[in-house]
Amino acid sequence: MNREDVLEALRQIAREKNVTMDLVIDTLEEGLLSAARRKFGTADNIDIEVNQNSGEITIWAHKAVVESVEDPALEITIHDAKKIDPEAMLGEGVAQEIPFSVFGRMAIQSAKQMLVQKVREAERQRIYETFREQIGEVRIGTAQQILRGDVIVNLGRAEGVLPMGEQIPRERFRQGDTIRAYVKDVLRETRGPQVILSRTHPGFLERLFQLEVPEVYDGLVEIMAVARDPGSRAKVAVTSHDDRIDPVGACIGPKGSRVQAVVRELNNERIDIIEWSPEPATFLRNALAPAEVSRVELEPERRAMIAIVEEDQLSPAIGRGGQNARLAAMLSGWRVEVLSEEQNRARVERNEFLRVSIEELPKIAPEAVHALQGAGVSTTDLLLDCSAASLAERTGLPIEVTAQLLDDAQDAVDARREAYAERMNIPVEQTGVDLATFIAEPPREVVPASEEPSDGE
Repeated sequence: MNREDVLEALRQIAREKNVTMDLVIDTLEEGLLSAARRKFGTADNIDIEVNQNSGEITIWAHKAVVESVEDPALEITIHDAKKIDPEAMLGEGVAQEIPFSVFGRMAIQSAKQMLVQKVREAERQRIYETFREQIGEVRIGTAQQILRGDVIVNLGRAEGVLPMGEQIPRERFRQGDTIRAYVKDVLRETRGPQVILSRTHPGFLERLFQLEVPEVYDGLVEIMAVARDPGSRAKVAVTSHDDRIDPVGACIGPKGSRVQAVVRELNNERIDIIEWSPEPATFLRNALAPAEVSRVELEPERRAMIAIVEEDQLSPAIGRGGQNARLAAMLSGWRVEVLSEEQNRARVERNEFLRVSIEELPKIAPEAVHALQGAGVSTTDLLLDCSAASLAERTGLPIEVTAQLLDDAQDAVDARREAYAERMNIPVEQTGVDLATFIAEPPREVVPASEEPSDGE
């Protein structure tokens, strides 16, 4: 293989792999330097020049001019040096050209293999960066193989995997099936970048609406929050940035055509489209539909919303297996508690009975009452939310006084709980149990539909 053949082969690789010729040349030089190192024991004095236009590859060895050569790789006699440069002198250096054939066919093949490896790595890096930019987008591929429930998806230049846990329940794929999925992550693997796909991610549903609803795609209607129980039910909160557009109607489409297209893609997952509101209480009313909510009470310190409903609305508010309330909690980012009117009355009674005013604490000095009230602490439950140090800092009271106040407050609360337990004929432990029929907790990582709490309704 002569130098022109090698260069043409490298050009072909550059075209096939879609990489720059500069990368090809740099890798060729690296490969030839490696061959020189194996041939001569060192490559520190080797220079390689590659002319991309002519295909000329020139290899130079810089050698010191000496009288007697001890290391042929680094030294040359004055007699041989003058054949290269008639003006060469002892103690100076000359550049001796090394014939391309000296390296042999195996060395050239090694350089080519190194180039192929480097080009492959560059291609993998480019594919990785390309798909990293596509995280959060929807891609279409073909089911290539099924491995222990995971679906290997051919995405063209990369391989994707749709893990079993990211598949919609009861959904089955066969080799050759077309798959549309959400790009969740991209991992670096030995075989190349692996794209992690998902059909259960809330973002997948959001992207599908962008594809089916022009108003969402154009930004006139915005999806504010999505909650999913994949394969079963989902809730989507939407709002309009144009007063002339009904956001819910736009997403449903004529005769339900738009939402039905999404439903079919999600294996008949039921989708509730609700109107978003910046008011948490109003938003919860919408999110718990089709149940009718009598009123909503907010407890911002616990980031909890209490939905109070009539007895006949308990079942639809909670939903089968708690699904409706759970999706509402996911959608809002708030803890959602569902109570009947009777349960709410019991809750109010209990809270009133258990609430102890700081003025009722034994032996509390008037100046301590004044200092606590000035700091916004009027009851024992608020007092017990603080530490002795923070109370001392907020009230200006000595820390030994605030520590004693905390002990007295805990004793007063314990006594009140014992009295309530005796009154209701229940164990003391149950006096602190939530009275809600159902409690739904939002996921730990959630983008709430509303960050700031407002007054309840």
